[in-house]
Amino acid sequence: MDNKAIANILYETADLMEVRADDPFRIRSYRRAAEAIEGLDQQLATIWEDEKALLAIPGIGKGMAANIRELFRDGKLTVHAELLQKYRPSMLELLKIQGLGPKTIALIWDAFQVCDVEGVAKLAKEGKLRALPRLSEKSEQKILKAIETYRQITGRFHLDAADAIAQKMTELLKGLPGVEKVTPAGSLRRGRETVGDLDLLVTGDCCTQEEQRNKVLEQILSFPGIQEVLAKGENKVSFRLRSGMQVDVRLLPPDSFGAALQYFTGSKYHNVSLRQRALKLGYTLNEYGLVRIEDNKRVAGKTEEEIYKKLGLAFIPPELRENCGELEAAEEGKLPELISEADLQGDVHMHTVATDGKCTIEEMAEAARERGYKYMAITDHSKNLAFANGLDDKRAEAHIKKIRSAAKKMKGITVFAGIEVDILEDGELDLSDSVLEQMDIVIASVHSRFEQDREQMTDRLLRAISNPHVSLIGHPTGRKLLSRAAYSFDSDKVFAAAAQAGVAMEHNAYPDRLDLSDQHLRQAKAKGVKFIINTDAHHTTHMEKIRFGILQLRRAWLSKNDVLNTLPVAEFAKVVRRGKPVLTEV
Repeated sequence: MDNKAIANILYETADLMEVRADDPFRIRSYRRAAEAIEGLDQQLATIWEDEKALLAIPGIGKGMAANIRELFRDGKLTVHAELLQKYRPSMLELLKIQGLGPKTIALIWDAFQVCDVEGVAKLAKEGKLRALPRLSEKSEQKILKAIETYRQITGRFHLDAADAIAQKMTELLKGLPGVEKVTPAGSLRRGRETVGDLDLLVTGDCCTQEEQRNKVLEQILSFPGIQEVLAKGENKVSFRLRSGMQVDVRLLPPDSFGAALQYFTGSKYHNVSLRQRALKLGYTLNEYGLVRIEDNKRVAGKTEEEIYKKLGLAFIPPELRENCGELEAAEEGKLPELISEADLQGDVHMHTVATDGKCTIEEMAEAARERGYKYMAITDHSKNLAFANGLDDKRAEAHIKKIRSAAKKMKGITVFAGIEVDILEDGELDLSDSVLEQMDIVIASVHSRFEQDREQMTDRLLRAISNPHVSLIGHPTGRKLLSRAAYSFDSDKVFAAAAQAGVAMEHNAYPDRLDLSDQHLRQAKAKGVKFIINTDAHHTTHMEKIRFGILQLRRAWLSKNDVLNTLPVAEFAKVVRRGKPVLTEV
């Protein structure tokens, strides 16, 4: 049982306790423990028997240490099992629906003894929920809309969740006789913003030598968290994890690896177009290789590159394989030189302990420097985000001084003083202009009133863009993948205004946002917008998630010239100040 699984059990327990109206302090203790365990570098499996080591973890007291030992000893937590028995596992599914918090679910349970998605949807359609305290006809419509959204996203997973499984499987199989490498394919390799299932290709002699193959298959089936084995053959294993993710692992000989990787990477429509091209040129293409029809001779298949070359095409990066003109561009030699992570000079959206971050200014700056960045920015929240301990004018000015003081001590990296300022309901910014003008970089973001209509939200964003101190718009559509849809606004108007004003659009690379989407990135680029890619890091470990955002930029056909934080520090500082004097010495 890994740390994430333990944290999930504790989170679920806290949620179900809230439904049961348990003591708030006890509920918070479970959530604090879950957060602490999620942030641990060390696996609890290595220390669970050592009470002293458990108690040394912030947020873990004697009672919670006993719970952790019970989980490892018995494979379950008694209080968690009892709550599931009382409310049934379907209650946990209800808790995933936006707007259906524990208190609302408790109301519904007490009144109707209903705790599943279908049952709640039926009650809402019949107009029965509006009779409950704090609920209305409008509440029912919101619940129905949230349930519809939930149904659309069920069975999808964040990119980093799929990537973590791929890395764990690689570690599990690495070093086994006959295994050369383990390679993700499918939508993970293409960088789709969410993943339905996970395809993994195992290359080496293990697929042809029975003894090696059997050992590899046995090792695959020992993967932690397997709930159900769906299929097992000589060269393929499919299973479903407790999370619901399906994983398909295929064993391949090196000679057909390229063909299989191309085939299982997809997309379906890219592959159809590529096969049609192959037929026109006198070949057939499948997962085993490229074969000349005339004499049935296999002419390519060991690598993807040789397949594309044989078909008269430049190599097409996986992120572009969506049948959106990439074959034509490859034939004409017009594929863009896509941005890479190595092109980035800095990350300029980060939070610290001053608001809702977990690390200090110095810790974040040190981590950025270790990643090879030339600059970074501290951009804590403004006061409208009260739950995040946002900064008012006075605290913001004091924070600027603190950042500049820390920056003087840091060698080898420029530390900018910035802010993520809330765009209020009417488009005003959450801090005064006299404070904002002291910032090196100002990220303006919407964090509230997502339900505003299209016209209101458009005006709100346009007003923020018109503020001369704003450098960029943060996570511009407000979406959270698999939980919250984007708010409605006129993207053509907003992108055109941003381009004219010299305000950049952020691509927020954190995997639960990936905002802007690849489609919006293309649309904004067509309007002349420039971009800044950031992680919105709240901990030093979050910085590595920039790679998931890079995938989205590549899917949008962007090059380094489209992204401002590929610029050298002095040039970047000048651009984000929008013509005003640069404040930080670079």
